[in-house]
Amino acid sequence: MKFLILASVLAILLLLISTHAEGCNQGDSSESCKQGKLYPTDKCSPPVTKNTKATLTLNSFEKGGSGGGPSECDGQYHDDDTRIAALSTCWYNGGSRCLKRIIINANGRSVDAIVVDECADSNGIVDASKAVWKALGLDTNVGVFDITWTDA
Repeated sequence: MKFLILASVLAILLLLISTHAEGCNQGDSSESCKQGKLYPTDKCSPPVTKNTKATLTLNSFEKGGSGGGPSECDGQYHDDDTRIAALSTCWYNGGSRCLKRIIINANGRSVDAIVVDECADSNGIVDASKAVWKALGLDTNVGVFDITWTDA
Protein backbone atom coordinates (compact mmCIF):
# COMPACT_ATOMS: atom_id res chain seq x y z
CA MET A 1 0.00 0.00 0.00
CA LYS A 2 2.83 2.39 0.91
CA PHE A 3 4.49 1.60 -2.43
CA LEU A 4 1.29 2.47 -4.31
CA ILE A 5 0.95 5.81 -2.52
CA LEU A 6 4.62 6.61 -3.07
CA ALA A 7 4.35 5.72 -6.78
CA SER A 8 1.27 7.92 -7.16
CA VAL A 9 2.95 10.90 -5.49
CA LEU A 10 6.05 10.42 -7.63
CA ALA A 11 3.97 10.28 -10.83
CA ILE A 12 2.16 13.50 -9.90
CA LEU A 13 5.45 15.26 -9.10
CA LEU A 14 6.95 14.20 -12.43
CA LEU A 15 3.88 15.46 -14.26
CA LEU A 16 4.06 18.83 -12.49
CA ILE A 17 7.77 19.21 -13.18
CA SER A 18 7.52 18.36 -16.88
CA THR A 19 4.43 20.42 -17.75
CA HIS A 20 2.62 23.58 -16.79
CA ALA A 21 0.01 25.95 -18.23
CA GLU A 22 2.23 29.01 -18.70
CA GLY A 23 0.96 31.40 -21.35
CA CYS A 24 -2.75 30.83 -20.73
CA ASN A 25 -4.48 33.97 -19.59
CA GLN A 26 -7.75 33.74 -17.73
CA GLY A 27 -10.53 33.54 -20.29
CA ASP A 28 -8.13 32.75 -23.17
CA SER A 29 -9.90 30.30 -25.45
CA SER A 30 -7.49 30.31 -28.40
CA GLU A 31 -6.63 27.04 -30.11
CA SER A 32 -3.10 27.11 -28.69
CA CYS A 33 -4.22 27.77 -25.11
CA LYS A 34 -7.07 25.62 -23.81
CA GLN A 35 -7.97 26.03 -20.15
CA GLY A 36 -7.12 22.98 -18.09
CA LYS A 37 -4.65 21.68 -20.69
CA LEU A 38 -1.03 21.23 -19.62
CA TYR A 39 1.71 22.51 -21.90
CA PRO A 40 5.38 21.46 -22.09
CA THR A 41 7.58 23.81 -20.08
CA ASP A 42 9.50 24.98 -23.15
CA LYS A 43 6.33 25.66 -25.16
CA CYS A 44 5.83 29.17 -23.82
CA SER A 45 9.18 30.31 -22.58
CA PRO A 46 10.25 32.88 -22.10
CA PRO A 47 6.97 34.68 -21.32
CA VAL A 48 6.53 38.14 -22.83
CA THR A 49 7.81 40.92 -20.60
CA LYS A 50 8.97 44.47 -21.22
CA ASN A 51 12.31 43.18 -22.58
CA THR A 52 11.68 39.63 -23.73
CA LYS A 53 14.87 38.02 -25.02
CA ALA A 54 14.63 36.42 -28.45
CA THR A 55 16.54 35.54 -31.57
CA LEU A 56 15.79 37.72 -34.57
CA THR A 57 15.81 35.85 -37.87
CA LEU A 58 15.50 37.22 -41.38
CA ASN A 59 12.53 36.26 -43.53
CA SER A 60 10.88 37.32 -46.75
CA PHE A 61 7.12 37.63 -46.60
CA GLU A 62 6.83 38.27 -50.36
CA LYS A 63 5.25 35.80 -52.77
CA GLY A 64 7.99 33.37 -53.74
CA GLY A 65 10.12 34.49 -50.78
CA SER A 66 11.68 32.31 -48.09
CA GLY A 67 8.56 32.46 -45.90
CA GLY A 68 6.52 30.06 -47.99
CA GLY A 69 2.80 30.79 -48.18
CA PRO A 70 0.77 33.86 -47.34
CA SER A 71 0.72 35.25 -43.80
CA GLU A 72 -1.49 33.55 -41.24
CA CYS A 73 -3.06 36.76 -39.94
CA ASP A 74 -4.46 38.17 -43.17
CA GLY A 75 -3.83 35.56 -45.86
CA GLN A 76 -1.67 38.01 -47.83
CA TYR A 77 1.94 38.39 -48.89
CA HIS A 78 3.85 41.46 -47.72
CA ASP A 79 6.58 43.58 -49.27
CA ASP A 80 10.08 43.15 -47.79
CA ASP A 81 10.23 46.94 -47.38
CA THR A 82 7.40 46.80 -44.81
CA ARG A 83 8.29 46.36 -41.13
CA ILE A 84 6.56 43.10 -40.32
CA ALA A 85 7.29 40.06 -38.17
CA ALA A 86 6.26 36.53 -37.32
CA LEU A 87 6.38 35.20 -33.76
CA SER A 88 7.09 31.78 -32.30
CA THR A 89 3.97 29.71 -31.73
CA CYS A 90 3.68 30.54 -28.03
CA TRP A 91 4.10 34.28 -28.51
CA TYR A 92 1.79 34.19 -31.54
CA ASN A 93 -0.72 32.81 -29.03
CA GLY A 94 -3.27 31.43 -31.45
CA GLY A 95 -3.33 34.68 -33.41
CA SER A 96 -4.01 37.00 -30.46
CA ARG A 97 -1.14 39.26 -31.62
CA CYS A 98 -2.23 39.27 -35.28
CA LEU A 99 -1.90 42.69 -36.91
CA LYS A 100 -0.73 44.23 -33.62
CA ARG A 101 2.47 46.21 -33.21
CA ILE A 102 5.51 44.98 -31.31
CA ILE A 103 8.68 46.89 -30.46
CA ILE A 104 11.99 45.20 -31.35
CA ASN A 105 15.21 46.41 -29.69
CA ALA A 106 18.71 45.69 -30.98
CA ASN A 107 21.96 47.42 -31.77
CA GLY A 108 21.00 50.41 -29.59
CA ARG A 109 17.86 51.05 -31.65
CA SER A 110 14.14 50.30 -31.41
CA VAL A 111 11.69 49.74 -34.22
CA ASP A 112 8.04 48.82 -34.39
CA ALA A 113 6.73 45.99 -36.57
CA ILE A 114 3.32 44.50 -37.29
CA VAL A 115 2.81 40.80 -36.47
CA VAL A 116 1.48 39.04 -39.57
CA ASP A 117 2.47 35.41 -39.12
CA GLU A 118 3.48 32.54 -36.86
CA CYS A 119 6.87 30.80 -36.74
CA ALA A 120 5.43 27.34 -36.21
CA ASP A 121 7.45 24.77 -34.30
CA SER A 122 9.91 27.33 -32.97
CA ASN A 123 10.63 28.83 -29.59
CA GLY A 124 12.19 32.20 -28.83
CA ILE A 125 12.11 33.48 -32.42
CA VAL A 126 11.03 36.80 -33.90
CA ASP A 127 11.19 36.36 -37.66
CA ALA A 128 11.35 39.78 -39.33
CA SER A 129 11.39 41.41 -42.74
CA LYS A 130 14.41 43.05 -44.33
CA ALA A 131 12.87 46.46 -43.45
CA VAL A 132 13.07 45.64 -39.72
CA TRP A 133 16.71 44.57 -40.05
CA LYS A 134 17.59 47.75 -41.92
CA ALA A 135 15.78 49.98 -39.39
CA LEU A 136 17.82 48.33 -36.62
CA GLY A 137 21.03 48.87 -38.57
CA LEU A 138 21.70 45.13 -38.78
CA ASP A 139 23.51 43.23 -41.52
CA THR A 140 20.94 41.12 -43.38
CA ASN A 141 23.74 38.80 -44.52
CA VAL A 142 24.11 37.60 -40.92
CA GLY A 143 20.46 36.50 -40.71
CA VAL A 144 20.42 35.86 -36.93
CA PHE A 145 20.77 38.38 -34.08
CA ASP A 146 19.99 38.48 -30.34
CA ILE A 147 17.27 41.02 -29.52
CA THR A 148 14.66 41.97 -26.98
CA TRP A 149 11.05 42.79 -27.81
CA THR A 150 7.74 43.68 -26.22
CA ASP A 151 4.15 44.43 -27.14
CA ALA A 152 3.65 48.03 -28.25
